[in-house]
Amino acid sequence: MNVVLLKHFEFDDPAVFTGWAEEEGHRLIILNPTRESLDIIGLEDTDLLIVGGSPASAYQDEIYPWLRPEKAFVSAAIERGIKVFGICFGAQMLAELLGGRAYAHSLKEIGWHEIRRSEEFHPAFIDLPDTFHSLQWHGDTFDLPPGAVRLASSANCINQAYAWGDQVLAVQFHLETSPSCIGTMLDVWEQELDREDVTVQSAEVILAEQERTAESFAMLRGVLNRFAASAKPADSLEKI
Repeated sequence: MNVVLLKHFEFDDPAVFTGWAEEEGHRLIILNPTRESLDIIGLEDTDLLIVGGSPASAYQDEIYPWLRPEKAFVSAAIERGIKVFGICFGAQMLAELLGGRAYAHSLKEIGWHEIRRSEEFHPAFIDLPDTFHSLQWHGDTFDLPPGAVRLASSANCINQAYAWGDQVLAVQFHLETSPSCIGTMLDVWEQELDREDVTVQSAEVILAEQERTAESFAMLRGVLNRFAASAKPADSLEKI
């Protein structure tokens, strides 16, 4: 299987994705759309597209010149029937592209917050516990696009995961974040923690809970395997 990962900031650690791809025998290409052209990737050779997190907001087209070309690329993948998995910024972008809306939330969620699965069934989530903790780091949220089903919520953010048919899967939370990435985030984005929001944890609390990353990686690998299992091979897609 050919997998493309869109990684939007340099210290975002793709270790869980590279390890998963190697173990499962997938070919993984990683691109940073903020610095590299997506024209070098042929969608006809892509089976699964992963849109990762970003410090940018999905609705900031006027600020970030790379955002519109990336949206066009992701839209083209959807039109071709390619499986797309979105994380945080990626989930917000996909919601917008599918007819929903991404916008600034009234609060930030930063730290290890509880996620509650909904009663909706999705095969990629079948082995996830009814409640679990995941790292969160976001100040934006989104409205579900038409036809999407909510798969998970948190106490302060109702839309934490959704599916759009069997083609698009998106999560607001970060199962992919490694301990090294957490350390850099706490350093580079330290100012984000200087808030009175009860949903923003201190660096000390976040670091004390970072052993949860092992469980997060295991959950993400399971989600990826089940989601990717139903992807069509790229060479079977009709050219458009």
